Amino acid sequence: MGDVLAGNHAVWEFDADSDSVLIRFARGMRTPRLWHALGERRIPLEALTGVTVGTVAPGVGRRETVVLRAVPRPGADPLMEAAAGQLKESCDPYRLVLPGDRADQAAAFAEALRERLGPEGAQAAPAERFLVAVPQPPLQLKAYDARVGFDGSAVTLQWSRTGASSAKWRAGDQRYALAALAGVEWVSPDRPGGGYLRLVPREAAEAAAAPDHDLAAAVFGVGYGAVHESLPFAAAVLAALRERAPVGAVPRARVSGERLRHLSELHSTGLLTDAEYETLRARFTAGA
Repeated sequence: MGDVLAGNHAVWEFDADSDSVLIRFARGMRTPRLWHALGERRIPLEALTGVTVGTVAPGVGRRETVVLRAVPRPGADPLMEAAAGQLKESCDPYRLVLPGDRADQAAAFAEALRERLGPEGAQAAPAERFLVAVPQPPLQLKAYDARVGFDGSAVTLQWSRTGASSAKWRAGDQRYALAALAGVEWVSPDRPGGGYLRLVPREAAEAAAAPDHDLAAAVFGVGYGAVHESLPFAAAVLAALRERAPVGAVPRARVSGERLRHLSELHSTGLLTDAEYETLRARFTAGA
């Protein structure tokens, strides 16, 4: 099809060869940081159930805008499954905002997409496996009370001396192999009171404790566990759990200069040791 639709902070393009929609997120001060982290995403048409187009009335000093939104198929995208409806509307990666004078183009794009999806698209059952590639997660996630790591086979929680509760500190650092986990729960740090990342063990002896006392949970806070870092991390763990395979086995985009710069930033801020940085840089470069 080859149709291209450019919005305020992203460009959507049909790719007829792969029967998918390629979404490229722009970089800029007004672009959501989550979109910066995602870079671009390829959404197979089988991972969608529909598309909507709506008009947003202008506010004071604003112009009318058109909103195009693709409807993801339940169970198809690890990012949206981990988010569980908690993303702010402005951060929704399936939402494209355009100037009001491009309403006709948005409508034509949506109609073309509906034709490709066909009537069976809206009736598609939840996907039995993830159809959208897992986002490239940060190598380490810095929460308020822990540093959380994921190597593709296990999740580790190293407690912070200043942020962790006495219960966590006494218990010591924790390691959870994927085989011992049934799921992962992500609660947005943007919610009132903050959020957390909780691992769900396969065999829980009792009800989970409060996140600050739960040895399988890391608590977020101001400046810790931001959405653009913690959500891709949670999605990566969820995808590995679903597939029962290392993250490296899940198809993903080629490594870019931005990803290598992010790796360098993690190293410079102390989140990666010299040895970890060199090992991962060599791995990323080799796979680029």
